[in-house]
Amino acid sequence: MNSGFSILVIDDEIQIRKLLEISLEANDYKVHFAINGKDGITAAAIHKPDLILLDLGLPDEDGQEVLVKLREWYQNPIIILSVKSAEDEIVKALDNGANDYLTKPFRTQELLARMRTALRVTSIQNNDPIATFGKVSIDLVSRIVKVSNEILKLTATEYALLILLYKNDGRVLTHQYILKEIWGQSYCEQTQYLRVFVAQLRKKIEEDPNRPKYIITESGVGYRFNTIE
Repeated sequence: MNSGFSILVIDDEIQIRKLLEISLEANDYKVHFAINGKDGITAAAIHKPDLILLDLGLPDEDGQEVLVKLREWYQNPIIILSVKSAEDEIVKALDNGANDYLTKPFRTQELLARMRTALRVTSIQNNDPIATFGKVSIDLVSRIVKVSNEILKLTATEYALLILLYKNDGRVLTHQYILKEIWGQSYCEQTQYLRVFVAQLRKKIEEDPNRPKYIITESGVGYRFNTIE
């Protein structure tokens, strides 16, 4: 049940708003609507939603600009819903602070699953020093990683990459974002470098590195960490 979660939809398409109203309310979400960027920002401040669904093609201003303005103060998940499917547009939205991106037309069940993941991650309290998923456990204090209770030998870079991915569970991280966070600004274009480290990390934590369950590739964009069984 999703009782208590409020969703703000910022979209000017009446058909989309109607579809989302029916789908979200049927799944026990409380839904608010705004049809342009200005009203959307105001509604976000008034209603303080747990999650925002944001269209990029708004009538008054570009959705990317609205996203940037929201991210100046709004900390909860933002999922983009847009007809714009170009990789550079997706990467730009993710770099501007979006948690996820779905291209219209989208499958309702996929959207609901992405929302559940984003809301679940937000609601997790990060006070527990032991993180676990599947057969993997991470002691965030001692920096020890185990698989099936056996200690893994990770390099400092592999550990930093794993922690970055884990702390952004369910969120799509772009190649550039990961490279900047782990290696620095000068490595932002070294995507092949990142692929090598992701492959190494998969070999150590995935049961089948060729069919990864945790480190999911978002083609042309980046990676999504997934701990939902």
